[in-house]
Amino acid sequence: MRIRTFLVLLFCTAAFSALADENDIDIIVPAHDIARGSVIAEGDLDYKAVPAARTGASVLRSVTDAAGKETRRALKAGEIIRASDLKRPTLVAKGSNVTMLFVAPGMQLTATGRALEDGGAGDSITVLNPTSYRKVEAVVVKAGTVRVGALAEDAGKLAEDIARAKP
Repeated sequence: MRIRTFLVLLFCTAAFSALADENDIDIIVPAHDIARGSVIAEGDLDYKAVPAARTGASVLRSVTDAAGKETRRALKAGEIIRASDLKRPTLVAKGSNVTMLFVAPGMQLTATGRALEDGGAGDSITVLNPTSYRKVEAVVVKAGTVRVGALAEDAGKLAEDIARAKP
């Protein structure tokens, strides 16, 4: 009876390990340790086969999903990378001076403001106009530059603030 039980267990183990190989998927992992705040390049990543059961929707599977992004935390070589571990590279740092652009048909106004939060390209951040001390929502366009999208009722106030800021 013991030999029969042993053979059944051996057969089940072999069968499950064979099935597990079929359910492996390729994901990306760091090829080496990556420090927090580093921008990831394609050469920093490798592929690794892991059981599908260990992955979720947030696990990154393609190099293009991670390349060019900044790490939120230190990543160890070979560990799973989740979408929450990465962010767009910071182009505007909290407390830095930024150029605010206000574009309307037929005119473009600029003023200097102070970023109240970090932001990457396409991120919406809050910017303080130091002349009027008004806070405005702006979208990061490039390093040190944000675009203010004002509503029609706020456009006049914003235009006045920008005009006062210019000498």
